[in-house]
Amino acid sequence: MNYLLTGEESNRLRFRKLELSDFSTWLTFIKDPLWSAYWTMPKLAPQDDCQRWFDKTFYRYAHNLGGMNVLLHKETGQFVGLSGLMIQTVDAVQELEVAYSIMPAHRGKGYAPEAAKKCIDYAFANKLSHSLISIIHQHNTESEKVALKNKLRLDKKTIYDNNPVKIYRIDNTVGTQ
Repeated sequence: MNYLLTGEESNRLRFRKLELSDFSTWLTFIKDPLWSAYWTMPKLAPQDDCQRWFDKTFYRYAHNLGGMNVLLHKETGQFVGLSGLMIQTVDAVQELEVAYSIMPAHRGKGYAPEAAKKCIDYAFANKLSHSLISIIHQHNTESEKVALKNKLRLDKKTIYDNNPVKIYRIDNTVGTQ
């Protein structure tokens, strides 16, 4: 199955694969304090953290596990963030996650809900899964707002990657209208 939204578009955004040339741009995100505010993981220098992100993304691409697509503003070409569909294992169950990370300069402009909605619509239109989840750190209220705006509901609380998280879910029968 193709979980990547490469070539897809939403109202304001165009989706494409992450490229090596995006490293310095994404490093800006990694250096933002919010990046590490929610996730407990081995702390690395920003350059190494960014490399870890790229390695994981390219591994996902190569092994058909989905991954984050770059979000480009259709009019300006600006790098807005990353969003996509990814196979994740939560509590020993494999699920399809809709994920989003927006560059600091573009937060609060509705890009995360727009990108997430496009991912949801794409997944259900292509019958990639009967439901989707979003894994959200328990203190990340902004990501919770994105999930709720797209009609995901709180499904459960758990520990994921040594972090307390809330799992939000949307079923295909609910729709996204």
